[in-house]
Amino acid sequence: MAIIVNQNTRVLIQGITGTVGRDYAERMLKHGTPLVAGVTPGKGGQNVFGVPVYNSVEDAVLEKKVDCSLVVVPAPFVKDAALEAIDAGVKTVVIYTEGVPVHDATYLVQYSRLKGTRIIGPNSAGVISPGKCNVSDINDEFVKAGSIGIVSKSGTMTYEVMNGIFQYGLGVSTVACLGGDPIIGTRHVDILKLFEKDNETEAVILLGEIGGTDEVEAAKYIKSMSKPVFAYIAGWAAPPGKRMGHAGAIIAGEKDTALYKLNALREAGAFTSKTIKELVKTISDNL
Repeated sequence: MAIIVNQNTRVLIQGITGTVGRDYAERMLKHGTPLVAGVTPGKGGQNVFGVPVYNSVEDAVLEKKVDCSLVVVPAPFVKDAALEAIDAGVKTVVIYTEGVPVHDATYLVQYSRLKGTRIIGPNSAGVISPGKCNVSDINDEFVKAGSIGIVSKSGTMTYEVMNGIFQYGLGVSTVACLGGDPIIGTRHVDILKLFEKDNETEAVILLGEIGGTDEVEAAKYIKSMSKPVFAYIAGWAAPPGKRMGHAGAIIAGEKDTALYKLNALREAGAFTSKTIKELVKTISDNL
């Protein structure tokens, strides 16, 4: 069934009447993602490419049985939008928006856990299960279905790895991009647990970066996994104290470094590589 999103997912876009929301809607519909509703307060009754727009998430859930929301509203409004989705019973909330205030993100993550909602992001490229459902900014035309799961913090790095494995005839079951902010909802270990149980996923690629200890925590779970994990950590040349790309990509201590993380993953039994080219070659040699 892949993980998180599939052909049975019913998707809502919060902010559908904005430029980003419309772009998402058009691409989703073109490639078969089950987009059933949009929400923009004050614009209920309109439609975007034939998708009905509602004034509230609650109304959309009641009429369309939505179970996944993509949030593309401006950063100052993300907290209210996500809380509205959580309170309406939406079980998966993907937050694409970058620059969400840290206090807002912290509140959202904690509240979502209490309510049993999965938050992906903020600053997330999203989730795609090829040929089934795409709630991400990854273009469907550049993705090939297969049996490798990918969990990553970076959409751009994910593209590079996918391009490499596709050249070897391999494909992906689900790609989950977690987001590069310091505070995010779903972590590497959460996705690894889902991939371990997924009968369509035979191996996993873990893409991480400097900053935080998320990948080190994931390594503890990898020790118990039955499926092979291939890992790469970006940021080998990053100096301490300097932010590199994502807001959360900053070395504040030894455990934040690429070397420490990769060593932890290797000791846990993952196949590790220091370059993406090496990673792709290792995958092709072992699958």
